[in-house]
Amino acid sequence: MSLTPSDKLRCLRGPEHTCGYLPGRQARNLYFLPDPHTGTHMHGELGRHGFRRSGNLLYRPDCEGCRQCIPVRVPVADFRPRRWQRRIRKRNQDVVARQVNNAFEPRHFRLYRRYVAARHAGGSMDSDDAEQYRDFILSHWASTEFWEFHADGQLLAMAIIDLPGDGLSAMYTFFEPEAAQRSPGTFVILWQIEEARRRGLDWLYLGYWIRENRKMAYKGDFRPLQIYRGGHWLTLE
Repeated sequence: MSLTPSDKLRCLRGPEHTCGYLPGRQARNLYFLPDPHTGTHMHGELGRHGFRRSGNLLYRPDCEGCRQCIPVRVPVADFRPRRWQRRIRKRNQDVVARQVNNAFEPRHFRLYRRYVAARHAGGSMDSDDAEQYRDFILSHWASTEFWEFHADGQLLAMAIIDLPGDGLSAMYTFFEPEAAQRSPGTFVILWQIEEARRRGLDWLYLGYWIRENRKMAYKGDFRPLQIYRGGHWLTLE
């Protein structure tokens, strides 16, 4: 990764804080602050080195003595769904995907609150603060798409998808907890893989895979999967 001196000045190392994924550990992130002129380019450049977007920031875990947060991506041309994934896709064949404006919507926030309360209660994102949610999903420089997924006349799931250049990046997905029997989270990932393939893109970036965390281990189910280690992308055996 090559950064100009001005780019390097915008790299910041955050303070240590309690890890939200692994108990008893401290975490710290490395942040990059793009500007509107270089943001899209740097999103692609840094995304290929394991960075993710949160609001207007790009970040990557930079924890002392811990490398459990592993950036992962799916090579969409090679992906073949497993039998149980095909069953999930068939179970959701009535779902309709629709792109909507990149904007704060109260109905999206209500779905987000139900999802977080059911799946991540007590975590750093478990807040009724609409401004915090807005700051998390929106960006003034990122190339982003908002997609709704509807079933039975209701909003089933919402996907915030970034476009870093060489693929799609699953920035965040949330869904109706009461529809868990549909496995909407898995379905939306399968949809994003197919959407990246339809667009002729190479990758679906899934963020960080944490084998020891039950809520993050699911990303290992999408094979073949590439992991970012030692400055290189390697196929996970």
